[in-house]
This record gives sequence, structure tokens and C-alpha cells, in this order.
Amino acid sequence: LNIAPVPKWALIAVAVAVAVLLLLFLICIIRCCCGKKKPKKKERVSLHAVSGSTMASLVQPEMEDLERDVGQTGRGKLQYSLEYNFRVQELKVGVKQAAELKAMDSGGTSDPYVIVYLTSDVKKKYETKVYRKTLNPVFNESFTFQVPQVEVPESTLVMQIYDFNRFTKHDIIGEVRLPLASVSLQHVIEQWSDLVAASKVEEEQLGEICFSLRYVPSTGKLTVLILEARKLKRMDSHGLSDPFVKVHLILNRKKWKKKMTSIKKNTLNPYFNEVFVFEVPFSQIQNVDVVISIWDHDKVTKNEPIGKLFLGCRATGNQLRHWSDMLSNPRRPLAQWHSLQPPDVVDKALGLKSHLKLPLSSR
Repeated sequence: LNIAPVPKWALIAVAVAVAVLLLLFLICIIRCCCGKKKPKKKERVSLHAVSGSTMASLVQPEMEDLERDVGQTGRGKLQYSLEYNFRVQELKVGVKQAAELKAMDSGGTSDPYVIVYLTSDVKKKYETKVYRKTLNPVFNESFTFQVPQVEVPESTLVMQIYDFNRFTKHDIIGEVRLPLASVSLQHVIEQWSDLVAASKVEEEQLGEICFSLRYVPSTGKLTVLILEARKLKRMDSHGLSDPFVKVHLILNRKKWKKKMTSIKKNTLNPYFNEVFVFEVPFSQIQNVDVVISIWDHDKVTKNEPIGKLFLGCRATGNQLRHWSDMLSNPRRPLAQWHSLQPPDVVDKALGLKSHLKLPLSSR
């Protein structure tokens, strides 16, 4: 078959059509890529058109405010009483009970106790007994402070509730701070107060020491194992200390020979693991005090005490609990951490008589 040739004008028409299509395609691409959208006109908002109350509740608070709010709630509350005797200038503080305490232990409970003191004399502190596994402890304990009437308006009563832990630092649940100038002491006061987060401004910390006690009544052997100390107060100019531990045994308020650990150089967290064994007849154990003190060794000047504590039937707080647990568990070594106290406070509490050698022996 013979195919008729395509007319020349048809080829020209097809070429022109293709060129037009290509041109339109290029124009579309250029407009899409390079063209700018016209901005929309912003709609004016009139404050008069906003209905309802203030919008401040929709603004997210600052983090500091959030932390403060969290600290002020959910810690529980404390009931206490105050009675001031103007004649003898004594303030009697009654720690009644606590309720709805924050659970500090993994089992959903706490082992609470209360520390009570006045800011005018932070060295003198009282402690209640520990109540195991409860968030609603009933204390019913009272403490007396000698406070001159002129000092009352300048003093603040502090009641702090702690969760007891034998092997770790005791956690503070919360506190009540009551400026005495804000209340009328003309009559007895009894009230509830919510616990708040503890103030960060506290007295200087001297450090902590861990040791174990063991007593065997049948042999009369009292074993004191000095394990370690931590976070000791810096005593040297270079920011460290050279600590060592002294252990005194006291009978009927009379000193006996001391025992000492080795000296640990340039540390605030010394590890000792040194043991001392004393022979104490069972008939005398109720009259014995064990004084444990940490000192900073100095080759040139006199050794300085960092802190002290004592255990025995005359002790209070954690020290009394540790001593009582030792007597209740004969032959079993019991270790516990203790906070160091100012040396002068411990010496005053002991009321030591003149130094005499006791009819006891040590090994």
C-alpha cells in the first residue's frame, strides 16, 4: 500500500502546539517555585470581645512556684501544745500526734519521730520516740525549755518530723516553724499545723559516724566496732581533715582510759574498721556510757574535736535507741549511723566528774 505523505502545514501545526504546551508548562513551574504568597491580613482582636473572668489561671506558673507548692502540701500535719510559765520563765512544748504523714518507705509507711528545738539555742534539741510503720503516730510527749521572757519574741519553735532509718541518713518528712512572737502565750495553746518542706538554712553539719555495738551478758564483753565516717567538718586550711576516733567508757559519770583508732590523712570520709573490746559486768551495764568522738589530728597545734556523741541509758534519741537495741539483742552486733553533735553539748549532758581510773579492763 502507498501511504500518502503528511502535508507540510500539518507538521508545522504539530510543532507549534508542542512548543505552546512546553511554554505553558515552564510558566507553571516558575510560578510555583518563585512566586510568593500574599500574606493574609491579620485579624484584630479586641479585648472587649473576650468573655469570662481573668485568664491568669491559664498561665503556666514558674518552676520555683511549682516546687514551693509541692513542698507545702502532702506532707501531713502535726498537733502540738504550748504553755509558758512566766514565773519560772519556762516554755513547755507538747508534741501530741501527727496525721496523714507522707510515706517515706517502700512499703507505703514511715517510722516517724519528732525533733524539737528553739532557734535561740539550736544546740539543745529534744527527740520523741520512734513509732514504727505508721503515718498517724500518737506521741504525747512534752519538753521544757528555759526561755527568758525578753527572748521569747525573738525565738522560733521548730518541730521537725523525720523518718528513721538504721543504715542510711534519716529523711525529713516536714517541719513546723512557729515564731513565738506570732502567738499569745498568756494561755495554753493547742493546735494543728500543716507540715512544710524543711528550711535549707540550718546549723553547721559536723558529719556522721557509723559503728556497731555488741554486748554478751554472760562474759561481760562490750564490743565497739568503728566502721567509717562521712561528710566531716573541714578543719584544715586546705579543706580537709586528718580524723581519728576516740572511744571512752564512763561509769557513774567518771572517765576511764580512752581508746583511739589510727589517723586517716586528708579525708572527710575516713574508713576505719577498727574494733575495741571492753569488759563490763552485767551488773554495771546500766550505769555505763560510751562516748565516741572524732578529732582532727594536728602535728603542730592541739588536736581539735570535730564532734561527739554518747550512748547509754542516759542518752536520748537515736543513741538511746541504738543502746536499747543492743541490750535487747545480746551477742548480736548492731550497726547504725549517728550524727555528730557539738562537743560542748555532749560534755554538758554527761556532767562528768573528775577523772578517775575505773575498776574495769579493756582489750
